[in-house]
Amino acid sequence: MTTSFSDTPTTAGRLLHWAAQYDLLVWLLTHGRPRAFREKLVDLAHLEPGESVLDVGCGTGSLAIVAKRRVGPTGKVFAIDPSPEMIARASSKAEKAGIDVSFKSGVAEALPFPDGQFDVVLSTLMLHHLPRPVRQQCAREIRRVLSPGGRVLVVDFAQPQDNRSFLAHCQRHGHVKPQDIKALLDGVGMPPVESGPVGISSLQYVLALASA
Repeated sequence: MTTSFSDTPTTAGRLLHWAAQYDLLVWLLTHGRPRAFREKLVDLAHLEPGESVLDVGCGTGSLAIVAKRRVGPTGKVFAIDPSPEMIARASSKAEKAGIDVSFKSGVAEALPFPDGQFDVVLSTLMLHHLPRPVRQQCAREIRRVLSPGGRVLVVDFAQPQDNRSFLAHCQRHGHVKPQDIKALLDGVGMPPVESGPVGISSLQYVLALASA
C-alpha cells in the first residue's frame, strides 16, 4: 500500500478530516449494511477482473478495498482523498486486510495521474462537496484519466437530507440532481448509459462511458 501526503494541491471543495467518525456515518446511512452497499456500487460499475480503477474522494478506503477484491490480483486500484487523515486510515485498513491498494493524497480537480490510465473511475458521495465550477474541472479530469470506452460511476444525494437527522447534522450533506450529473458528464465527452436509484436514502447513480 502506498501512502503519500506531500505536495497535495489545495482543494476548493469541502474537506473532511474526521476519519474516525466517517465509517460510523456510512454505517448509519446504509442502515448497518455498508458492505452490501459497497458491493452494489461495484456491481453498478460493472467491475471486471484485471481492470484498473481509480476511486476519487476515497474517504477511509472501504470502497477501494472492495473494488480491489473484485478486480483481483491482475487488476489495480488507486484511490485519492485530500485529507491526510482519511488516507492514513484507509492505508491502515488495507494493510490489516492484506489488500494491495495504492492510496495517495490528491484532489478531484487535479488528478495526479497520466492520461488514459484507468478503465473505471468511481466517484461516490463526493461531487456535492465541490462548488459548481470545480465539478466541471473534476469531470474534465476524470475524462482525461479514463481510457477510451472507460466507465465512470457517480453516486450522490439527489435531494437535501433531512436536517433533523443525526447524519445530516454531522455531515451537512448537499445534493446534486441526477440530471445535472448527466449534463456534467455528457458535456465533457462521457455520455451517460445507465442511471437510477441506488436504493438507499435519496442516493442516485449515473454510469457514463468515455467517448473514443
